[in-house]
Amino acid sequence: MAVAHALAACLALLAVLVGGVLGAGAVASLLITLRTEAAFPPAGPFVPVSGGRLATIEAGPREGARATIVLLHGASANAAEPMEGVGRILASQGFRVVSFDRPGFGWSDRLRGAEAATPAAQGAAIAEALERMGVGPAIVLGHSWSGALAASLALEHPDRVAGLVLVSPVALPLPQRQGLPWYWRLALQPPMAWLLSRTVGPPVAMHYLEGAAHTVFRPQPVSADYLTRARAALVLRPATLLANVQDLIGLPAALAAQSPRYGAITAPTVIVAGEADPIVRTDLQARPLAERIPGAEFVVLPGIGHMVQYVAADVLAREVGRLADRIGERRPLPAAAP
Repeated sequence: MAVAHALAACLALLAVLVGGVLGAGAVASLLITLRTEAAFPPAGPFVPVSGGRLATIEAGPREGARATIVLLHGASANAAEPMEGVGRILASQGFRVVSFDRPGFGWSDRLRGAEAATPAAQGAAIAEALERMGVGPAIVLGHSWSGALAASLALEHPDRVAGLVLVSPVALPLPQRQGLPWYWRLALQPPMAWLLSRTVGPPVAMHYLEGAAHTVFRPQPVSADYLTRARAALVLRPATLLANVQDLIGLPAALAAQSPRYGAITAPTVIVAGEADPIVRTDLQARPLAERIPGAEFVVLPGIGHMVQYVAADVLAREVGRLADRIGERRPLPAAAP
């Protein structure tokens, strides 16, 4: 009986400690959210779509633009990340640039909750937004996770896509989660992921934010003021952390279903990747992807890592310009006046 009482007391103490940690985490998460949203308010217009609205950041001319470029960010990011990398350069070259917060990121609504975690679902929302904006066909530039999103747009909504620029893309099947420690497998379960994202998740993620930037930029150094320019702290908010986890968990199955159809992509495509990318290996993704998309051009950058849109922004902008010129040359001339 004494042993049972001692065990019960230990379990009660453990519950109090866990509750205290989660409670403190919840308070810290609220403070992080309030501070982050005050520092990085919406930076562009919202576009209404089914189930909510998507946030954008725009740059460049609306009238007389060379073409419209749509920027789609990767995991853990938002519309400012590609805009502040290559987007401003493209705008200075006469392009209209529209960068989207993907559903659940930045200031965009998640729209369909966990059902929004696939490239196809997010592509449908982006296509609807472009239609409401009167934009398209446009050149769609997708980085990393959004390589799959851009490819989905080209497959499912070809009327909105004039060309594709896939940068350090993830688009081919990934191995399912294997060999993860038990605590990771537990943390990734939907109820636990929801709880952690609203308690200890944000303060832990904030602690690792700067280190994560160094990781994704390797072997190059982090670009000056990257975390501020890219509004990176927006990912620390609970709902965005959860959306990010859902997107990463759901991607392997989505790619397995989507990738056999890449041979049907008809949009002119350029794939740009760094040879030294430690995050998305070019030999496993970009190179074989270029072989699957008919007529795709493959540009590999020696010594460059994952963040091409920052560390090789001028080269990337040049490839976008070349693609825009190719597309312009393919357009039929307007009919002569009678």
